Amino acid sequence: MNRTLIVTDSTSDIPPALADQYGIEVVPLTLMFGEEAFRDNLDMTPEQFYERLPRSPQLPTTSQPSPVEYMNVYRSIQERYPGSPILSFHISSGLSGTYQSAVLAKSMLEEEGELITVVDSLSASYGFGFMVVEAARMAGQGKAPEEILEQVESLRKSRKLYFLVDTLEYLQKGGRIGKASAILGTLLNIKPILSIDAEGIIYAVEKVRGRKKAVARMIELFKADLPGVNKINVAVGHTAEPASGEEFLKELSGHFTIEEKVLTNIGPVVGSHVGNGTLAVFIWPA
Repeated sequence: MNRTLIVTDSTSDIPPALADQYGIEVVPLTLMFGEEAFRDNLDMTPEQFYERLPRSPQLPTTSQPSPVEYMNVYRSIQERYPGSPILSFHISSGLSGTYQSAVLAKSMLEEEGELITVVDSLSASYGFGFMVVEAARMAGQGKAPEEILEQVESLRKSRKLYFLVDTLEYLQKGGRIGKASAILGTLLNIKPILSIDAEGIIYAVEKVRGRKKAVARMIELFKADLPGVNKINVAVGHTAEPASGEEFLKELSGHFTIEEKVLTNIGPVVGSHVGNGTLAVFIWPA
């Protein structure tokens, strides 16, 4: 039986070492600072991005890979591994057109496209990146696509996630909230806690005054979401500030037994919508 090959896009925020370890093909989105174009996580590192973002006079823009780009990736894989099935996982269709580009690419490949399954993760960042890594682990064990997809769906349903945004500035610039709300939030030191709903859309859970209280509230929300659960796996995404992720993990370890943990950067494309100081936490039962 041919091994299943795994494809994703750069918004999965999978640490490069993990992507290399499991042979995951990562297709980059594009980030634009004015006329300058950068491939997400390739031409601009998270460290470079978060240093530049606060100094930029305008919000950077982003664009998904074209269907032709995905078609070329799929064809290249099929040439190297003839007859092998491909599972292609992407950021929520409610947040980006990336999934639709991949679907179009599959349709353009005619008979070859029958070996490709394109998956709408209904999530973002490592909220689906960890599912891609699990899919790649299973593929390496020789598991069939159907078994991999069943496990990924089970993980998606059991995973809980919250984002803590340090500032309302980028949500305002991106049109998510009004300018008056952003100014008021800044004056009152409001720290919004966000999540992603079943349709893959970002929504505000709560607005807490002060970061310390917001971190404590996130942990309370996770405990409410996981009644009776003690052992967990956790991934923490940060904006090139690993110390903030380590600090959260330390706080979390006082309430759960952590089996597997991953610290990862929130990449430039996702970071352009949430800004510096964001903390994204993804938990699923161990």
